[in-house]
Amino acid sequence: MHVSPNAGAGSDPGPIAIPSVIPLFPLPNVVFFPRTYLPLHVFEPRYRHMVRDAASSHRMIGMVLLKEGWESDYEGRPPVFPMGAVGRMVAVQNLSDGRFNVLLQGLRRFEIQDEIGEESYRQGRIELKDFTPPEAKLPPELRSEILKVVGNFLLSQEEGAALSNFLKQPVDDEALVHNLSFGLDFTPLEKQFLLEADTVVQQSRRLLDLLQFKRYERSDSAGWG
Repeated sequence: MHVSPNAGAGSDPGPIAIPSVIPLFPLPNVVFFPRTYLPLHVFEPRYRHMVRDAASSHRMIGMVLLKEGWESDYEGRPPVFPMGAVGRMVAVQNLSDGRFNVLLQGLRRFEIQDEIGEESYRQGRIELKDFTPPEAKLPPELRSEILKVVGNFLLSQEEGAALSNFLKQPVDDEALVHNLSFGLDFTPLEKQFLLEADTVVQQSRRLLDLLQFKRYERSDSAGWG
């Protein structure tokens, strides 16, 4: 699943109370990030139940990535990566057949401490995981290099228009790195690697390494110098 940033994706939602126990929505192909927006189409009965419960209370959902081999136990509780991102449901459309269209606003990263509850859907007790200080900003040369490489990368992508428009907006370093990590055409495991970075600088360097790898991988594509 490839998702591009929406308008306003880099905006900081500010302090929002996040409960210590949240519903978990594990998927095999989606890695969510703070400061981004994720549209979801919810059709499984257990996750319809999840949306109804969340909509009537805190409106929070924790997105996590399923680990390899999930197919053999999808209806149960297959293993997931413990690091995910919590989103707030900013729009919920209840369809006539009971399905939902949901728009999630990414808030914070979290780590699952343990799974609890007896509902049909999974729930986790979480610990919020902010970036480790003191690296709150990127060195200017690192940001410039990322923007340069991303600009070249998008020239070879059919779906680069949304990200190109996003890059024209004045956004802070954290919003920039999260939205590029989320919106660029990386594999789910590559995105999980980015999500699990300890600092914004580490995530940025991982992002740059992945982009450089893609560059060499596609060295014969149009747009690469």
